[in-house]
Amino acid sequence: MPICIPDHLPAIETLHEENIFVMQHQRACTQDIRPLEILLVNLMPKKIQTETQFSRLLGNTPLQIRLELVAPESHVPSNTPMEHLSAFYKRFSEIRHRNFDGCIITGAPVEHLSFEAVDYWNELTDIMDWTESHVHSTFHICWGAQAALYHKFGIQKKPLPEKLFGVYPHTVDYKQSILFRGFDDVFYAPHSRHTTVSREDIEAVPELRVLASSEKAGVYAAYAKHHKQFFVMGHSEYDADTLEQEYLRDVAQNKPISVPENYYPDDDPAKRPCVTWRAHANLLFCNWLNYFVYQTTPYDLDLIPSQQEDEP
Repeated sequence: MPICIPDHLPAIETLHEENIFVMQHQRACTQDIRPLEILLVNLMPKKIQTETQFSRLLGNTPLQIRLELVAPESHVPSNTPMEHLSAFYKRFSEIRHRNFDGCIITGAPVEHLSFEAVDYWNELTDIMDWTESHVHSTFHICWGAQAALYHKFGIQKKPLPEKLFGVYPHTVDYKQSILFRGFDDVFYAPHSRHTTVSREDIEAVPELRVLASSEKAGVYAAYAKHHKQFFVMGHSEYDADTLEQEYLRDVAQNKPISVPENYYPDDDPAKRPCVTWRAHANLLFCNWLNYFVYQTTPYDLDLIPSQQEDEP
């Protein structure tokens, strides 16, 4: 089934070239089914790139998705044209009266700041609080996951001695987790971050459970509140060349950066990167959408607030 994204969004052309079924809004309105309403809170600086990455994953499932885009109104991005934001993004104040089947809160390159020093922190915490009563299930990614764990449970991020940068092997710790149903014994995912959240701090909170982890990269995924809130530390949505773009950018700016681990064959930047995470990225989002959104969300979105209130 297709993903229904705003007409003329740049991602449409890219997804068409990859043979991912994209449905225009007009055609979607004629189908006698209710698409899943998914909100993407895009905190990344290159918003067009990020919205395309998530549209690709959401569009490769058997469910019809209607994607809504939101960016913080308390922050002016420098890497996305304002005309793009005006055309395709809404302010949180414009959608906060609505309910959504699912929400994805992305990462952001602001790890060097304390959470409270981020200029849109108050707006983001407002959004995170709002998801608990207006969204059936929420997926937090990388810094977005660290921010949510801090805001909701008081878990502080910790600086790493050097940037965690590369593609790392992971294993599923909680074998009963249907978020990882169908995963191999070892799966790979990209990471690009300067901070981490310790396993001990997560396990000290009874409401949280670690689902998957990596010997090198630490906790990869955790969940809370009966599968309604997920926290994923890696970037399974990354394109084949995303880590390369980050590496070449830092090299050009003379920043201290190592070659991303397990990414280039023989760790040689002159060779084409090897993609080892795409299949599991698609399975991860397919499992989330199927088991934690589609299978349990009410048909009537107006019932989501009362449903959340009834949970123990």
